[in-house]
Amino acid sequence: MVDIEEIMQRAVTAAAVFSQYYQTEVDQIVEAVYRAAFNARVRMAKQACEETGIGRWEDKVIKNVVATQFVYEDLRDFKSVGIVNEDKESGIVEIAQPVGPILAVIPATNPTSTVFFKVLSALKTRNPVIVSPSRRAKDCTAEAARLCYEAALEAGAPEDCIQWLEEVSRENTQAIMVHSKLAMILATGATSLVHTAYSSGTPTLGVGPGNVPVFIDASADVSFAVNEICASKLFDNGTICASEQAIVVDRRIVDAVIEAFRQKGAYFLTQQEAKKLEPVVLDASGHMAGEIVGRPAMEIADKAGIPVPVGTTLLIATLEGVGDDYPLSREILAPVLAFYVADNFAEGVEICIDLNFYGGIGHTVSLFCNDEARVREFSVLMNAGRVVVNMPSALGAVGHLYNRIHPSLTLGCGTGGKNITTDNVTARHLINLQRITRRRENNQFHRFDISLYLDESLDEAAILERYHRNA
Repeated sequence: MVDIEEIMQRAVTAAAVFSQYYQTEVDQIVEAVYRAAFNARVRMAKQACEETGIGRWEDKVIKNVVATQFVYEDLRDFKSVGIVNEDKESGIVEIAQPVGPILAVIPATNPTSTVFFKVLSALKTRNPVIVSPSRRAKDCTAEAARLCYEAALEAGAPEDCIQWLEEVSRENTQAIMVHSKLAMILATGATSLVHTAYSSGTPTLGVGPGNVPVFIDASADVSFAVNEICASKLFDNGTICASEQAIVVDRRIVDAVIEAFRQKGAYFLTQQEAKKLEPVVLDASGHMAGEIVGRPAMEIADKAGIPVPVGTTLLIATLEGVGDDYPLSREILAPVLAFYVADNFAEGVEICIDLNFYGGIGHTVSLFCNDEARVREFSVLMNAGRVVVNMPSALGAVGHLYNRIHPSLTLGCGTGGKNITTDNVTARHLINLQRITRRRENNQFHRFDISLYLDESLDEAAILERYHRNA
C-alpha cells in the first residue's frame, strides 16, 4: 500500500535541502541526469514499446533525444537560482525560488521521454518531483525515473529529489494531487486526468487535446506538404497530441493532393468503410479507443474488417462536416485522418476553425502556404498556442527541430483549452520570482494636487491636462 504521507514528507525534506543549492551544483546534477538519460535512449524506447504496444521504438528514440539533448541544450544556460535579473534603472532585482514538490503525471504514449523532460525541468529549478506513471506504462516509467534518480544522487542531489509511485492507481494519484504539501502538478495524459488535476486546488500546468487541422492552401507546394504531413502523422504512429488530425484542401489542388497521399501509401476510405472504422477507433462514449492508439494503419483496418493494400500507411476518410454527426472529425492518435475539400481560402479557414473548436481549442493548427498575407490572416483567426507553417505539425509544435520555440513535451493550450498558458511548458514555468523593488518616486505624481482627483466637475481631459502641465 502506498504511504502518501511518507512520500510527501520525503519530498518536503528534499525541497528544504535542495533550496540551499547553488547554481553550479544544480547544473552539475542536471548535466549528469541528462547524460544518463540520453545514453539510455534506445533501451528505454524499446522497453516503452514492448510494455505499452504503442508506436515505434525507433521514433521513441527520437522523442527521448528531444526530451534529453534538446531540452538540456535549451535549459543549460537558464539562470534558475538566486538573482536572475537586475535592472539598475528601475531598481528591480528578480530572484528565482523553487516552487516546491511537483507531481509529474506521465502518459502511456510518451512514457520515458516525458519522465526525462519533467525530471530535467524540475531538477534545474531545485524542485523535487514525484512521478505518477500510467498503468499501461508502469515499468518503463519507473525505470526511467530510477536511472535519473541514481544519476542525480551520484552528482550530489538530495535524497528523494525524485520519487515514483510503485503502486499505480487513480486513487493514489488523486491523493497526492490534493495534498496540502504539494506545490504544483505537471499534468500530461488523458483529458479526464488533466481535468482532475485542475480541480484539485493545487496549481497545475496541464494540456488539452489537439485535434489539429492542417490547411493546404492553393499556393502550397503539394508534394512537399504531403511529404511533411505523412512524416509527421506517421511519427510514432501518430501518438503526439500535436500530430495532424484533419486535412483541409483547397479544391483547386485537391486531385494533386489525393494523388500525392496515395503515393505515400494512404488509403482513401469509402463512406461505408468509414462507417465501419468509427466503432473501432472510438469507444461507446465517442472518445478515442485506447486499443488503437499508436497502432499501424493496416492493423486498424483489419480490426474494422476493411481490406486495404499491403503497405498501407494511412487511413483517410473524406467528411462533409465537423461534430458529433461526423465521429472521425475527433482527435485520433493513430494513422487515421479526416479529409475536407474547401472551395476557397475563406471556406478552408472556416473548416479549420470548426475542427479547432470541436476538440482542440488553444492547442495547435498547421498551414502549408506560400502567401504571407494568407499566413497572417489564417493565424489571427485561429485559437491556437502554436500555428506551425510549412513544417510537420507534431515535431514543429514540440519545438527545436523545425523552429526556435522551446522544446517541450507539455504543450499549453491557454484559457481556450482550460490551461493557464499557451506556452511550451519548460523549466521557466517552475520557479517563483521574488522582486526586490527600490524607491523610485514618481515625481510628477507627487507634485500634482491630489485633491483635484476628488473634484467631480473635472473630467478625464481636464485632469490629464493639469497633470501633464506639472511634468
